[in-house]
Amino acid sequence: MLSKSNWDETKRRWDSYWKKDVKGVPLMCIVAEKPGAVDPAVQAELRSKDMFDKYRDAKRIYERYKYFVQTHEFLADSFPNVSLDFGPGSVAAYLGSDIEFKPDTVWFTDCVDEWEGYKPLAFDPENKWFKEHIQLFKDVKKLTGDEFYLAIPDLMENIDVLASLRGAQNTIYDMMDEPEEVEERIKQVQDVYFKYYDSFFDLCARDEDGVKSSCYTVFQIWGRGRTVKLQCDFSAMMSPKQFRTFIQPALDEQSRHVDNVLYHLDGPDAIKHLPALMEIKGIDALQWTAGSYNPDGTHEQWFDIYDQARKAGKALWVQVYSGGVDEWIKRIDTLVARYGSNALFMYFPPVSMADAEKILSHAEKHWKDIEGTLRV
Repeated sequence: MLSKSNWDETKRRWDSYWKKDVKGVPLMCIVAEKPGAVDPAVQAELRSKDMFDKYRDAKRIYERYKYFVQTHEFLADSFPNVSLDFGPGSVAAYLGSDIEFKPDTVWFTDCVDEWEGYKPLAFDPENKWFKEHIQLFKDVKKLTGDEFYLAIPDLMENIDVLASLRGAQNTIYDMMDEPEEVEERIKQVQDVYFKYYDSFFDLCARDEDGVKSSCYTVFQIWGRGRTVKLQCDFSAMMSPKQFRTFIQPALDEQSRHVDNVLYHLDGPDAIKHLPALMEIKGIDALQWTAGSYNPDGTHEQWFDIYDQARKAGKALWVQVYSGGVDEWIKRIDTLVARYGSNALFMYFPPVSMADAEKILSHAEKHWKDIEGTLRV
């Protein structure tokens, strides 16, 4: 049984979010620590001891997350789901990169000297990293039963995968010197992506009301059918023309083969591609990451991004973290007044129960069934 008391209501609200027709308050991910539940000694014992313990030990990963679930309440539209990532962009590892596990991130070593004469990028069920990753999911699934979802890992796609295989600087040169080769390699990534995605979907999907449903790692999104986060972080180094040539068609095709699509727009240098992204019908929602040292997604300086997304018929995914709870509420008042409550998801960091109750109480009084001043 999923560790979530209002799961049926949450599922209905997620259904409405993808349709941009949420009733009541906006969707919110609010996870609160139960007062007095956390034992520092247990926390210390469960803290990862090395990189194998952190990323690759099924029993320890399960024990850490189970303790988190036991000591926290999943309120509003949050739900328990465990991340089993081998880092952002693990498709590169399945295609030949090696993985360097670090405490705060994961790196993929480039392995392609040049594309000319290099073998086609193809699904390889015998790749060592893929086999280990799949086995990790199987092992954790045995341990979890129905307690919580397994989140589909951050596979990544298109030129982001090529940049991991080839190196970022080489990939920049490749776009200029070998554009047809780059296009062909992106198509090959497209072809293998869903073979890898489906391998994890088959393990992660749960039957909800007779429909296989899934969630995606980190972004805390859930939906009936295939749920994904798409991105192109490498686009920060591309011109709008290059993006339309190499990336827009790939994202458009990819989004046609899934059910619920969140696009992760990462950093100020990627904003220039927003018009091309908003033309992609299959993108359902936009998530904006402001980048290092910039304020969170609730600040008014990002409203032009949200204006474009809402006018294109996309829902919004907004991350909240700058300042304290009273500052969050004040800024969200402005956000909700402009964009309304029917197509908005807000992701809060873990909070105390007192702060969670303050947010939920304010939402009921001030963020409920708001039409919004922006006309879409």
